[in-house]
Amino acid sequence: MLSSFLHGKSVVKGWWYFSMSITEQDKERILSQCKRFLAMHYPRSPREVLHDLTEFVDPEAKADRYGGGELITSFEEEIAHLLGKEAAVFMPSGTMCQPIALRIWCERKGCKRVAYHPTCHLEIHEYDGYQRLHGLERVLLGSDRQVFTLEDLKSVPETLGALLIELPQREIGGQLPSWEELVEITTWARERGIATHLDGARLWECKPFYQREYAEIAGLFDTVYVSFYKVLEGIAGAVLAGPADIIAEARIWQRRQGGNLISLYPYVLSARQGMQKHLGRIDEYCAKAREIAAALSDLPQIEILPNPPQTNMLHLFLRGDRERLVDAAWRVAEETQTVLFRMLTPTLVPQYSKFELSIGEAALEIPTEEISPLFRRVFEMAE
Repeated sequence: MLSSFLHGKSVVKGWWYFSMSITEQDKERILSQCKRFLAMHYPRSPREVLHDLTEFVDPEAKADRYGGGELITSFEEEIAHLLGKEAAVFMPSGTMCQPIALRIWCERKGCKRVAYHPTCHLEIHEYDGYQRLHGLERVLLGSDRQVFTLEDLKSVPETLGALLIELPQREIGGQLPSWEELVEITTWARERGIATHLDGARLWECKPFYQREYAEIAGLFDTVYVSFYKVLEGIAGAVLAGPADIIAEARIWQRRQGGNLISLYPYVLSARQGMQKHLGRIDEYCAKAREIAAALSDLPQIEILPNPPQTNMLHLFLRGDRERLVDAAWRVAEETQTVLFRMLTPTLVPQYSKFELSIGEAALEIPTEEISPLFRRVFEMAE
């Protein structure tokens, strides 16, 4: 079969390889047949998620109401303690948490300017919400291809109201500054009265790299946001943690923005379940990411950023025709019932396209020695 593929004349279950791309309907059919997934966790239907929550929840639990009640307040206290903060508030999303925290800090400082990396979530995913809703001004720090440095921060000529740091930085492959660099940056800011805020959407995955408890990492920052729907597999939801007076004011802004829903218990329960299920396995996920990166480094068609990975995340850059590579990946998925990737995005280098790979429990059950041959098969099919 391989030789006929290389000549571009093979029929795969009725499809001519180069004459017909895989449709969305084909993808759904292939996905329904797949048993192994390289990225994150095994897919679950809403019915499966809700069934698992039904088994998880205490039969005596009572729904929260407008942010009150033992179910939600006990979870907020648990996360505040884990992060070493006085208080915490559960909100629907980080897109709500972070601009609220930054606004409060900037108003107290009397300065609207917030400094952050060019690939910050506020900059590229939130339609200028920080500016349109909260009247903040942004200052970009450093290059969009690497973490910013203390020198980048020192070069800012204007007074700053707040500094946001994302750990790890998703858009550049999950890169992290060293602990020493992080301490230097936050100390410099604190000495100048600049509030420090941590975008900890993926903070949970940083612990193996820093070899420090979450409270020590979060302790470098005045406020911290964490997410529950990524590696923790929650339905949705986020927590903002920090000083009690800041969190009390944040609750007011949560109400103003429509985030103080009558009940949030499905999200809170899902977040708590995810903490129990995945938090203790983060070391495994990060170790598996390093194993996979080492194995794929032998393939000349692949570049990896960062290499070795610093968390459970890495960006894989694949050389070849993007459409053919994606098409081939779907056909490998059909052949082997293993999903390697579903799409690729263009890069500044025309010969390469990329995808983000975050490792969860699903990849742990794929022997690492089988992963390189699967990618090799993709490249062979795409020639």
